Amino acid sequence: MFIQTESTPNPATLKFLPGRDVLGIGTANFPSLEEARGKSPLAEALFGIGGVTQVFLGADFISVTKDDAREWQTLKPQVLGAIMDHFTMGAPVMVGEAGTEHTEDDGGHPEVVAQIKELLDARVRPAVAQDGGDIVFRRFEDGVVYLAMQGACAGCPSSTATLKMGIENMLRHYIPEVHAVHPVPY
Repeated sequence: MFIQTESTPNPATLKFLPGRDVLGIGTANFPSLEEARGKSPLAEALFGIGGVTQVFLGADFISVTKDDAREWQTLKPQVLGAIMDHFTMGAPVMVGEAGTEHTEDDGGHPEVVAQIKELLDARVRPAVAQDGGDIVFRRFEDGVVYLAMQGACAGCPSSTATLKMGIENMLRHYIPEVHAVHPVPY
């Protein structure tokens, strides 16, 4: 099994591509071992490596975030080994339903929210997935779109610029009801 590795805009996160489906569809974000326990054997195995602080599972990739005390030079071979062992054993990636449940609020504007989601799905999420992350719509309220960043995008130094300069400008251009975009914790 050959696993490709890609850097992300977040220096604390690497994207691992095992050359096969990870979730197939949907995403799953695990900001801690406690969140992964009983849900994802793969994420649990990765958290077993000292220094891993977050695991994000995408359709065909795994984003792993490390703490500041570890260097990728020593951590990367351990992560590659854990991913390879997991897939070689044929263990499931998730137990039960794959993908993250998202709570949403349309703020009484279902047609505006549908437009926002369509633009996010078509123009934003594919680009964010290439960087090893995801962006999740949370709510639309008083002209403000609230989005949660996941995977490599959570805590990325350029995530604020991505939200303000990219996503906010695009949404404001296409949807006059949108006045601002704000990040919310996942």
